[in-house]
Amino acid sequence: MTDEQIALIQESWAQVEPISDTAAQLFYDRLFQTAPQVRPLFTSDMAEQRRKLMAMIGMVVKALPRLTEIVPNIQRLGRRHVEYGVTPQHYAVVGDALLWTLEQGLGEGFTPAHEEAWTAAYMILADTMIAAAEEPLAA
Repeated sequence: MTDEQIALIQESWAQVEPISDTAAQLFYDRLFQTAPQVRPLFTSDMAEQRRKLMAMIGMVVKALPRLTEIVPNIQRLGRRHVEYGVTPQHYAVVGDALLWTLEQGLGEGFTPAHEEAWTAAYMILADTMIAAAEEPLAA
């Protein structure tokens, strides 16, 4: 990721944070609409799930300039998601729902450059989580 992409993500996230619960609601509504097969994976309180999602995205956005420092946390998250029934195929629909949500929330402020930056960041995270989830467990 370039410094410009990181700046675009951080600037756009600053606009989403004040409406984080609404954004999370949009995200999950879109996710369940486009991929109803994932709905059973969410058995906990959705208000808490929305809060966790936005906190995780916020943490990653802040850490983008030093992404390597949070890779172990992202790897643990990927391994934990296997326990919830998440498969590698789920990451694509989640990414699509995230981009759609950002586009809805930011409107014309979500430019092609923003989309490219967010896609790059999401792919790094998704690839890291999938790779960690597919690693054999240490004995």
